[in-house]
Amino acid sequence: MKKYMKISILGTALSLSLSGLARAEPVVGETPENSLAGTSLTFASWGGILQEGQIAALGHFTEQSGVELLSDPAYEMSKLKAQVEAGTLNWDVVHTSEYDPYAHCGTLVQPLDLSIIDTSKLPGGHYTECGVPALLYGIVLMYNTEKYGDNPPASWKDFFDVEKFPGTRAIQGSSSPSGSLIEASLLAQGGEQATMLTEDVTAVIDKALQPIRDNSESFIFWTTGAEQQNMMESGEADMIMAWTGRAMNAVKNGAPYQPAWNQWLVVEDYLAVPKGAKNPAASNALINAYLGAEAQAIFAEMTSYSPVNIDSKPALEPEVAAFQISTPERIAQSYRHNVKYWVSHYDVLLAKWSEFVAGY
Repeated sequence: MKKYMKISILGTALSLSLSGLARAEPVVGETPENSLAGTSLTFASWGGILQEGQIAALGHFTEQSGVELLSDPAYEMSKLKAQVEAGTLNWDVVHTSEYDPYAHCGTLVQPLDLSIIDTSKLPGGHYTECGVPALLYGIVLMYNTEKYGDNPPASWKDFFDVEKFPGTRAIQGSSSPSGSLIEASLLAQGGEQATMLTEDVTAVIDKALQPIRDNSESFIFWTTGAEQQNMMESGEADMIMAWTGRAMNAVKNGAPYQPAWNQWLVVEDYLAVPKGAKNPAASNALINAYLGAEAQAIFAEMTSYSPVNIDSKPALEPEVAAFQISTPERIAQSYRHNVKYWVSHYDVLLAKWSEFVAGY
């Protein structure tokens, strides 16, 4: 049974044309007054505080446009696939994983309308034909300051150098393939993730990661975000490849860890419009509103995720602000996940990864 949360009460419907949504110069965060009166939209995401923050961020959109906004916290790609194939769409905008707008562009989600969506305030290049970022987080090298003192690790090369930087490392060991771990190892060897080849994946796993798995004295494995955080708070791992949200929470709880921001990995979920959406202009208008600076500040303040608008200035406590990753300075220290490669070579990655994690 679907669970919907009604967000706003629709006022008097005005017979205004949606053609007003498409302007030569769309303005991020803004929607023409009452342009969606008489329209309802359903936003599908992942529930919890994440979706509560997203809906709060869209409060100005509902007031400005006159739209009736419904929220469904039960998004799954399999459900979207079933809706599209049956031609009975219940969703108008969806929050997807980082792979979906690449893998399903034109089949399950449709190209965005950039006459309605202003992408000028996104970090450079951080959108694709069928999606814009829903949120930003990162994968970063965290190290124990008590362990390394004045000689801390500074890059993935140091992370994988157990002789120069002795100590226990924690890396992902779950059944879900980790392209990020493979890419970090490739960078440590002087390779380039942006131009990787299938033989690079095989070489990294066989020659770099397999010895790591076999060296139980230096490497341990996490499978969940909670395990990452516990390893920092307990001091079990001297270095850890961690999600920025979990790293932030560990530091807030007193863990003596610091990030090495050089070569941190940008991870993005996306907003997309389902293929065959009943009112794509309205769906695109919602996305444009979501990307606004004020909307993103509200979202960041409620969830601690970094805003995707580079002009957004959320009011954050210092521990949270230290892990915000959407500033120009932080983005300049990052690298982009080679999502297109992993989408095209997922079967190879899955097979090699399954061999890697077996028996650890």
